[in-house]
Amino acid sequence: MAVPRLATGPVALVAATVAVVHLVLAAVPRAWFDEDLMLAIGRHHLDWGAVDQPPLTPLLARLADTIAPGSQFVLALPAVLAAAGAVLLTALMARELGGDSRAQTLAALGQGTCVAAAQFGHWLTPYSLEPALWAGIFWLLLRWLRLRDDRLLLALGVLAGLTAQTRFQVMALALVVVTAIVLTGPRALLGRPAFWAGTAIALAIAAPTLLWQAANGWPQLAMAEVVSAENSLIYGSPLLVAGHGLAVTGPLTLGLAVCGLVALYREPRWRELRFLGVTFAILFAIVVITSGRHYYLLSLYSVLVALGAVALQHRREAGRRRAAWPVVALSVVLAVAGLASSVVLASPKFADPLVAATARAYHDLPPWQRERTAIGANPYVYAAYLDAAAPELELPAAASPNRAYGWFPPPPDSQDHLLLAGEPDQLRPWFTHLRALTTVHATTPLGTYGGLVPEATTIWLLSGRNTPWTEIWPALRGLALEP
Repeated sequence: MAVPRLATGPVALVAATVAVVHLVLAAVPRAWFDEDLMLAIGRHHLDWGAVDQPPLTPLLARLADTIAPGSQFVLALPAVLAAAGAVLLTALMARELGGDSRAQTLAALGQGTCVAAAQFGHWLTPYSLEPALWAGIFWLLLRWLRLRDDRLLLALGVLAGLTAQTRFQVMALALVVVTAIVLTGPRALLGRPAFWAGTAIALAIAAPTLLWQAANGWPQLAMAEVVSAENSLIYGSPLLVAGHGLAVTGPLTLGLAVCGLVALYREPRWRELRFLGVTFAILFAIVVITSGRHYYLLSLYSVLVALGAVALQHRREAGRRRAAWPVVALSVVLAVAGLASSVVLASPKFADPLVAATARAYHDLPPWQRERTAIGANPYVYAAYLDAAAPELELPAAASPNRAYGWFPPPPDSQDHLLLAGEPDQLRPWFTHLRALTTVHATTPLGTYGGLVPEATTIWLLSGRNTPWTEIWPALRGLALEP
């Protein structure tokens, strides 16, 4: 079955606009702690895995920092390409479904005006790369359903494996998609040898990070419980988390997704695609029950947006016209607001006081003491801030017992002093002297994060370490943010 011509001009215009806007914002000074963590892992601790991160995003951060050290513009390029790529792939999915030029353009706008995607499209984080990767997975699935070309299933396996090296949530997606296909079809997909060959390819690509997780006690599984507990403190109810996730999609994205879900069960021609609706329902229920992050399902919306755009085309062809452009205009306004909020959330004013105070305290130490002093921070957010600024301020890599940092190597035993940004109570038993140096106002850009992060931070100098770091570190490390 042939498909309509690609609406090259309008789709390229939407994708290019998204790319240009994010490139402009990429040049605005920022300090986003998730991006700083990727940079810290890439610079100092690159491995086959981390506590809650596969290695692909830190690897990209490492490459960007090697090509252009300290350039946040270059650091943002993979995220910007992913944001524009998700727009293009959403339009391509609409085309696979028979969408004409208007439907493809509307689908591109639906992805391009997603509020959350606008917010993080210029931060190099795993969740900024994931929408494009999931869109690629669904595009290959839709294309296989149309062409029955089994080479697409092998390509699907490669892409799924790479996606697993970005975020582990794609493994849940794969299991749920297979379950949905068993329940609703097309079951012929599961009988194709190429499908299982693609599955083997995906597992082979994901194997190194899975082995890292196994060797380190599967901390990613423990992180799910930590996330649930944090969301309970911040939101109070899993339903509020889910509501937040729906709100940050934007009216056009959400409206098209709802249209797509309804059309899956109204249009006989899409009977073979009903597994997509079942997939969304199961994943939505899982996120609500487990109280996952509000953005966990954002990457699933692209295929639903494409469905909705083509469903509106079918209504238009049947003579039931309804103007979508007022919703498009509102969505553009809200997406611009999302872009503006990203500048506020990632403003360096949240990190600068902490980093400056720590750097002053470190460089004020006598040279003999500085050589014997490690820099530490708790929570990990502060350690990420310090690591991002470390080369410019001539600071050593930061250490922390919190989150991913707790599984990184501890400071060398030659450093028996610790300059600590944060609460020292955990460390008191292992040091004979603690001295407060200065106190600064430094929280996360999200404030106190539901009371999980202090409103003010004291810089401490700890000396007289009485136990080797290799014994202290396993006793201290933990995943939960400490108040």
